[in-house]
Amino acid sequence: MRIGPYLLKNPWILAPMAGVSEMPYRVIAREMGASAAPTELVSAKGLLFGQERTRRYLTRADSETPFWVQLFGGDPETMARGAAAAVEQGADIIDINMGCPVKKVTRTGAGSALLCDPARGAAMVEGIIARTGLPVTVKIRSGWDDDSRNYVELAKALGAAGASAIAMHARTREQGYRGEANWAHIKELVVNSPIPVIGNGDVWSASDARRMVQETGCAGVMIGRGALGNPWIFEELTLPTAGGALGHERWKMVERHFNAHLEFLGEELRAVRRFRPFFQWYSHGLRAADSFCHKINRIDDVGEVLGEARAFFCGAEIEDCDRRTAFYDTKKALG
Repeated sequence: MRIGPYLLKNPWILAPMAGVSEMPYRVIAREMGASAAPTELVSAKGLLFGQERTRRYLTRADSETPFWVQLFGGDPETMARGAAAAVEQGADIIDINMGCPVKKVTRTGAGSALLCDPARGAAMVEGIIARTGLPVTVKIRSGWDDDSRNYVELAKALGAAGASAIAMHARTREQGYRGEANWAHIKELVVNSPIPVIGNGDVWSASDARRMVQETGCAGVMIGRGALGNPWIFEELTLPTAGGALGHERWKMVERHFNAHLEFLGEELRAVRRFRPFFQWYSHGLRAADSFCHKINRIDDVGEVLGEARAFFCGAEIEDCDRRTAFYDTKKALG
């Protein structure tokens, strides 16, 4: 699919996830085969205030082209100015977050609160394009609740405003991450949208991703929870002979990711603690993963963490289990 001047090499995209889609993991996902990897949601207001933490979200690697930045905010003028600030840090595509269900985001009129105000969302698209000249995409949900599934109305309004593509998580804001994503909504959106549609929701495996394209006709697939601790999903999608990784093979990736994460954050204690969810995700499907996570979650020393992780992954055996059972608390990581 094409977004503005950028032709993506395949339909498989790492979804923007808070606390996950930082530079180290975006780089890994793209090396594994993802055609793109937008940043986690970034506060437009935070960029304007020059907050160091917010600007760090826009740290990019040279290999990240196009550099796809997701912004959130409730005011069209603030979003346009924030987008201009993102351009100064190398943004090639701007994505507007209209799907985050977290209350601290929606109570400011941002995220999925924008689902209730298509005109304001359209004004954001127009304002960002006028200020930056960049292609703009939008990520939505199927509606605020079951009584207001207005995704077709949104797509038409956003397309008329100049948006280049729309991605939809096929759950309502009220659902959060509960229940099942309704792919029939994606199919309906594909039929009625004036712009390309990217599907999202309940893509847990490479076969799920392929099935979403077949069943809905979507131009692309954003893979979120199915890619947590599993960058090999993109390799499976792009290399027919590829499969999952055994324990010792996983360790090479875990070690690389941990060290890059440590360098990215700079502060050792903070880096160790923030990597704990990744240890859980990477260890999914390996025997004794629960006891490993219980133990490593109580260790703060970098050397000791690496030693325990090396011993576990290099000696672990594969178990057959449902991938989605590994994600006991994903809400904080999935804006």
